[in-house]
Amino acid sequence: MTFPISKNPNTRFDSIGWNDLRFGVYFSDHIFIAKYKDGKWNNGEIIPYGPMEFEPALCTLHYAQSCFEGLKAFQCFADGKPTGNANIFRPEKNAERLNRSGERLGIPAIDVNFQIEAMKELVKIDKKFIPQKRGQSLYLRPFTFGSSSFLGVQPSPEYNFIIIASPVASYYANGIQPIKILVSDEYVRAVRGGIGYTKAAANYAASLYAGIKAKEKGFSQVLWLDGIEMKYVDEVGAMNIMFVIDGELITPSLEQGSILAGITRMSVLELAKDMGMKVTERRIAFQEVIEAHKAGKLTECFGTGTAAIISPVGQLTYKGQDYIINNNEIGSLSNKLYDTILDIQYSDSKDSKGWNLHFAL
Repeated sequence: MTFPISKNPNTRFDSIGWNDLRFGVYFSDHIFIAKYKDGKWNNGEIIPYGPMEFEPALCTLHYAQSCFEGLKAFQCFADGKPTGNANIFRPEKNAERLNRSGERLGIPAIDVNFQIEAMKELVKIDKKFIPQKRGQSLYLRPFTFGSSSFLGVQPSPEYNFIIIASPVASYYANGIQPIKILVSDEYVRAVRGGIGYTKAAANYAASLYAGIKAKEKGFSQVLWLDGIEMKYVDEVGAMNIMFVIDGELITPSLEQGSILAGITRMSVLELAKDMGMKVTERRIAFQEVIEAHKAGKLTECFGTGTAAIISPVGQLTYKGQDYIINNNEIGSLSNKLYDTILDIQYSDSKDSKGWNLHFAL
């Protein structure tokens, strides 16, 4: 599959702070864009990154009919050296999830293979923006939104599907470190039957205020409880959550209906099973976590997500009480999972799981 390409005459490469990439601050030269009109998506094209013009009545600005994905392209290494090949980690899963989110929001489906080819071609044309250090990557952000202009609560008849790319540093500038999380007993992010299981833009807007309050108190993120009883663990604002209790890896079940089906979550559960661990997906009351901590059975807690892969949790705070986990140190399972996934993502050889889309740049 090939797409029309309009080359950017003014590269953004030299404006990038390569020694201070951070996350989502810089962007590559091009974007991919496809448009939906009259009941079908067009063939798409690659154009220069730059400002886009929309009317003030753009429906998505008013009614938030928008969803997105996040995944990464990696420079492959062999014997510690770049090979000139790249991997995109499990792109079909992100493409499928974008369609699940879109379905819930009334956005037309986008062919999965079409999405993957668009990602691949964008990475190839902007290959010089893939960082050359292990731990760094080219973050890909596919997103789709209603592009018609009107006022009135109804689905848009037209849509844009866009992919942008951003070179990003390792999530852990100084190595993987445990974080502090505040368990919310006041605010909720989503409820069963709502859009919590999607990557709808509105979900993230709903999480911002509690996140601001948590950061004011010195916490990295918020752990949400269920929106009905505020009793059962849901997820953290930017990641899924997992607990190791008495040797068993436990994570909230997707059947709760308000939890995002994380791609890293899925990968971690499969790898843990391969390691011989007992893995359980079920409802877990936060009180059970507290009791396990008191009994000395809660040995690890960590988040999973695209940005960090694994985020060890060293402290959970609930109703003013601090629960320190594993002496605020990284657990052995957290470390092993982090290294295992990282090795797969940067490998220049075929991974045993078949998770990478591997291609020459």
